[in-house]
Amino acid sequence: MASTPRVLSSTELSPSEAKWITLKRLTYLDANGKERLWEVAERKTRKSTGIDAVAVLAILRSKTKAFPVSTVVIEQYRPPIDKVIVELPAGLIDEGETPEQAAIRELEEETGYKADGVIEATPVVVTDPGMTNANMKLVVVNVTLPDQMEFPRQKLDVGEFISTRVVELAKLETELKEYAKNGFVVDARLAHFAFGWNLAGRIDKI
Repeated sequence: MASTPRVLSSTELSPSEAKWITLKRLTYLDANGKERLWEVAERKTRKSTGIDAVAVLAILRSKTKAFPVSTVVIEQYRPPIDKVIVELPAGLIDEGETPEQAAIRELEEETGYKADGVIEATPVVVTDPGMTNANMKLVVVNVTLPDQMEFPRQKLDVGEFISTRVVELAKLETELKEYAKNGFVVDARLAHFAFGWNLAGRIDKI
């Protein structure tokens, strides 16, 4: 990378200028029947499925058990935070795509790994309902490698700068804590998954 990504300026943006997101004022009735106002950020990119995006949890395994069950995370600079964020591969759903198809496509584009099957997809979930109506699905896919770990070439779009890292599932929470110590910011969805995975393994000992 030729330079360190950073925010150079910040200015107010009118809704008419915004390409991806708009801001709306909602009028609603609370539980007491009182009329109230709320501000909400909405995507302009939602397609006919009604689902904005997918995040992808890839389960990497070896047919010969040459390496422990692992997953792949990405490191990507996010201007709103002005930091490199550690997150799951993810992306918007294109028109005509199912969430599962979008997940397989995004995984290959961002990491190079080709899923050989979808294991499971969650129901539609929301990510920050106090601020936005943005929603998504988590899609779990299987990536089976013939033997040793492989690091395939990404298929990034122009302007995308994404680094990938393979992490053993059993060590995911520990690795994410190390990321935080080193100045990265961990995406909440990935952090919650890692914490839950770790907690499930030791719940009987608490």
